[in-house]
Amino acid sequence: MKSLFTIVVNAFKIPELRKKIYMTLLLVVIFRIGCFIAIPGLEADALTSLAGNGLFKFMDLLTGSAFRNISIFAMGISPYINASIIMQLLTVAIPALEKLQKEGQEGRKVITRITRYVALGLGLFQAIMLYIQVEGFTITIGNSFISSAFTFLLIVISFTTGTAILVWLGEKITEVGIGNGISMIIFAGIVANAPSAARMLYGLLSGKEILAGLHLVLRIVIVLAILIVFLAVIMAVVWMEGGERRIPVQYAKRVVGRKIYGGQNTHIPLRVNSSGVLPIIFAMSMLQFPATIVAFTARGSKFDTWLNNFNNSWWYLLLYAVLIVAFTFFYNMVYFDPVDIANNLKKNGGFIPGLRPGRPTVEFIKNSSRKITTFGAFFLAALAVLPSFLQKVSSLFYKNLGSLNLWFGGTTVLILVGVALETVRQLESQMLMRHYKGFLE
Repeated sequence: MKSLFTIVVNAFKIPELRKKIYMTLLLVVIFRIGCFIAIPGLEADALTSLAGNGLFKFMDLLTGSAFRNISIFAMGISPYINASIIMQLLTVAIPALEKLQKEGQEGRKVITRITRYVALGLGLFQAIMLYIQVEGFTITIGNSFISSAFTFLLIVISFTTGTAILVWLGEKITEVGIGNGISMIIFAGIVANAPSAARMLYGLLSGKEILAGLHLVLRIVIVLAILIVFLAVIMAVVWMEGGERRIPVQYAKRVVGRKIYGGQNTHIPLRVNSSGVLPIIFAMSMLQFPATIVAFTARGSKFDTWLNNFNNSWWYLLLYAVLIVAFTFFYNMVYFDPVDIANNLKKNGGFIPGLRPGRPTVEFIKNSSRKITTFGAFFLAALAVLPSFLQKVSSLFYKNLGSLNLWFGGTTVLILVGVALETVRQLESQMLMRHYKGFLE
């Protein structure tokens, strides 16, 4: 603890880093304040019943109860995440977008600008669907068409503007703060629900609601099992995040004038989980999007009933795991280019021992990356579904266990730990640049 305290003190001694930390905290506080600013024109309990539904319960969890509070941030950052998924898929399919991505920072700025517009469109569409769902809870003055139209515009624009503000906050955190802004907003929303998770554990121990009627010893065993699984997932994520394969690289000696360059040995680090928590966030958003549309437009229909049953079935967990694996490979395919790495090695006189520069080097890096990505993808998927899997197995013996709080689920734990480690890694890199010891030693 003393070492950690010393590191934090040293971090705050660096003016630039201290400013970034303060800016991150300030923007997160703004996000949390916005979670309690209610949408005008809606009754206080407009979304209370929806927030208890499995799909919207998870949305409420990610937004830090902003959904339940019918705040301007009720829709969260999900439209932007869905827009990012669409743009990444289109980047692979459309040559013009692929060319933009390869143009460096300027090209990525254009893609980011397009993503914002797509997110705004998706946010507007989702806001309209949400208005249709809560139309019976609107507060209007009179029954005139003008009054109803004004209420519609007020609520829809408020929801859409809230999402636009969240996108701006996320990008601002990335620009002037610490960590990935979008991930930090999701992280802050999940952490805000920690007190309710603690109350839930206390409720389990006291024998209220879920475990009512069970003996105290059984209640203690169940609570300990939840905490053990929670800690085990955290340890596994930390272990996975630190895992990497190091491909050795040697640089040939070059004589330039009277000086000798090169000759040193280094390595290419291939991380087990190079994509971080993005596959989980993408898979979660992909599963939420169609279910959200159905819940807004056809709630109570046969398809809606089937979809709700599917969301609580074993097939849902399997599909969730498959999407995580698919997005992990997709991320690796888009952002990891073995050809570019091999060409850079060749230009700088580097080579992998035992391999010729060119195609053999490309194939070796590609195969190594594929193997380690395969392990990382399946391991990530297993961690994401493990708590939910154990919860479903437990519910076969005691039905009420199937309704446990989602805060202890694999998805939330992975997002929390993944974002925390990524933020710590950025802090470490900032401190190492100024000759301070890092967090990860």
